[in-house]
Amino acid sequence: MEMTIQEISALRTQIQEQLAQVIVGQENVIEELTIALFCQGHVILEGVPGLAKTLLISTLSKTMALSFNRIQFTPDLMPGDITGADIIEEDRGSGRRDYRFIEGPLFANVVLADEINRTPPKTQAALLEAMQEKQVSVGRTRHLLPVPFFVLATQNPIEQEGTYSLPEAQQDRFMFKILVKYPTWNEEFEVVRRTTSVGSTEISAVLGVEEILAIQNMVREIPVSEHLIRYALSLVRQTRIGEPGVPDFVNENLSWGAGPRAVQYLILGAKARALIHGRNHVTTEDVKTLAFPVLRHRIALNFTAESEGIVTDQIIQRLLDCTPEREDELLNDPRFKRMFQ
Repeated sequence: MEMTIQEISALRTQIQEQLAQVIVGQENVIEELTIALFCQGHVILEGVPGLAKTLLISTLSKTMALSFNRIQFTPDLMPGDITGADIIEEDRGSGRRDYRFIEGPLFANVVLADEINRTPPKTQAALLEAMQEKQVSVGRTRHLLPVPFFVLATQNPIEQEGTYSLPEAQQDRFMFKILVKYPTWNEEFEVVRRTTSVGSTEISAVLGVEEILAIQNMVREIPVSEHLIRYALSLVRQTRIGEPGVPDFVNENLSWGAGPRAVQYLILGAKARALIHGRNHVTTEDVKTLAFPVLRHRIALNFTAESEGIVTDQIIQRLLDCTPEREDELLNDPRFKRMFQ
């Protein structure tokens, strides 16, 4: 299916209009979710209870005519509860017994993993296979998941009793970590007005599976200059403590930095952002905007930084501030010359 850049930009506007009927505000969250979906990326949404994270994800799936399943993660959830299981079925005519696979809730285009950090590592490992391989293994058999397949996970940052921290390897599989913040005064006023009165809203599908797959292919076809790859690579490599050219504040505040997936997702996300904004070229602004959701779960603060109340977004902002955007300045900066060797 052939689509133009103008058509994709118009689809983005239509998606926002449909979501605005149900979701008040959260424009940045919606844009970053859309970018991730167009990049075949998974997302963590972090926010306190009551900020409509679940409603946002389920409504987004309706605007894209995608199948949707919600999994409430709990400490007693087992891998078979999400992947499905083989059951013994008897043929009444012949009396023959055979195994039949019953699909679990992972078999959907959009899977909401609600409070993902409340389930034990064994179940998280099963989810990790689904995210990375687009399949689940039950016994000796592998079952392919539907295409497209997205995991949108939520977690609560304030209540940590009875939770299991996500392994770093699994966090790295998520393209973005999006922070869902409190609404503004006017937005919260509108939320209360809508939710305490009579009324219903019908959400219309804006695009389907074929269109999404076509957009995902178009994203990868967007050209990107070597300078932008070098700029994105410079941001990421500065997070790795002890490496040449790394600024002092990184060595002082981080315990480890981001890996190669961070650069890949920065460039891929920047391409998708350019596309939905109606451009066929990527700018440094695209990379800078996505540096926060790409890096915030891939860098770890050390004890000193945490005790001083420093958060990862502050480190990312300082990295952006100290990294030259112009190609000549970046290439001629002595600190980055050491990094490029």
